[in-house]
Amino acid sequence: MTKPLHLHEDRYFSPDPVQRECARKLYQKVSHLPLICPHGHVDPRLLAENTPFPNPTELLVLPDHYLFRMLHSQGISLETLGIRTIDGSDTETDPRKIWQIVGDHFYLFRGTPTGLWLKQELKEVLGVSVRLDGNTALDIYDQISDCLKKPENLPRAMFERFNIEVLSTADSPTDLLEAHEEINKSGWKARIIPSFRPDNVTNIHFPEWIKQLRKLEEITGFDCSSYSGFIKALEDRRTYFKKFGCVATDHGVTTAYTGSLSLNTAGSIYSKALKGEATQEEAVQFTGHMLMEMARMSIEDGMTMQVHMGVLRNHDPRTYQRFGADKGADIPIRVDFVNGLKPLLNTFGNDPRLTIICFSMDESTYAREAAPLAGYYPALKLGPAWWFHDSREGMMRFRRWTTETAGFYNTVGFNDDTRAFPSIPSRHDLARRVDSRFLAELVSEHVLDMDEAEEIIVDLAYNLVKKNYHL
Repeated sequence: MTKPLHLHEDRYFSPDPVQRECARKLYQKVSHLPLICPHGHVDPRLLAENTPFPNPTELLVLPDHYLFRMLHSQGISLETLGIRTIDGSDTETDPRKIWQIVGDHFYLFRGTPTGLWLKQELKEVLGVSVRLDGNTALDIYDQISDCLKKPENLPRAMFERFNIEVLSTADSPTDLLEAHEEINKSGWKARIIPSFRPDNVTNIHFPEWIKQLRKLEEITGFDCSSYSGFIKALEDRRTYFKKFGCVATDHGVTTAYTGSLSLNTAGSIYSKALKGEATQEEAVQFTGHMLMEMARMSIEDGMTMQVHMGVLRNHDPRTYQRFGADKGADIPIRVDFVNGLKPLLNTFGNDPRLTIICFSMDESTYAREAAPLAGYYPALKLGPAWWFHDSREGMMRFRRWTTETAGFYNTVGFNDDTRAFPSIPSRHDLARRVDSRFLAELVSEHVLDMDEAEEIIVDLAYNLVKKNYHL
């Protein structure tokens, strides 16, 4: 029997009536504030081309590794879900069949952030009024397909309806930013900016490192056969990105290791890497050194520096070899913030010109290491609960374990880090509701006065992200 899709107005709030009423009032202060999205993975071509979304599967399933990793955990192959193999073989291409599989197994997402996000997307973005399951899947597919043909559901119209004030994309130094240029030339006034993500050239063991270097060399004119030329090329690209409004860099690293190398040592490792002879230890040293270099450059050009750490990428070699990266097979690991970040913070942590935002997948560091460090070094701020912890419970743990030591104002609000464009408002809504719940608890326990909580909730939802990303 078909069941209605219902979103309770008090979702995520405490069942305690006093706290719930307080959370409602706090949430009302921020529910309609514009969305600031300083870090994410939405393809800017989506907004440059502004053509209708092809179908519900390409809109909601294929970009979302949160979704297909859960299905994979239940023995459903990625090929069956339409995830393209590297060699282009044996992949389901019928979007209706893929959607039916998702509907048949949507019960797997009960209690997960993916389930919560998708329900809100279906209800509030796409107008679906019944629950997604095996019986309703194809009717919902057809309804969404019709919905996507309407002008109000073109990408730019959705962007405006979502009340997005700023959207940042993640872009390689070798990206020509053609989509951003097209958006700027179109006359559309939306603020869509790139972020500078140099991992594919700063990680000397990146699979296509040489290829990316050659492209970097080609577009900058600097000779990247030498380490000094490589550094000049990166500085040149940062300048180019700033012309398109770029305010931040982004670095995905496995550990928190940082450390400066002498010019000779950095050049030697770089030369060995060009020959394919650099060791894993040297690759780690070079990555740590490049974080120091990126901090130096950020002091010079004013970009906020984001560092995402504590995750072992591509844990499953079979999936990586068959499908490539970013297919859900990434797993959190332990991180040593205290010793790893010491060289970076001892060199740059007291410099008022620099903002370093650290994101960790290792929750055990929150209270023991991350919060004490952010509670001391002026340059260091804590990024919000990220990836697997971008969830109701994950956000609450983050606030509980960091607030007493780092306070609210050494954190930077929220960012959605999404690849699935329609999920942006539901992710921000979850964060605003959870922060309202946490603050309501502090008010009810007389840790905060209500007027203080009202100021804090606005800062968490809007002001802190603008301040720390210089937006």
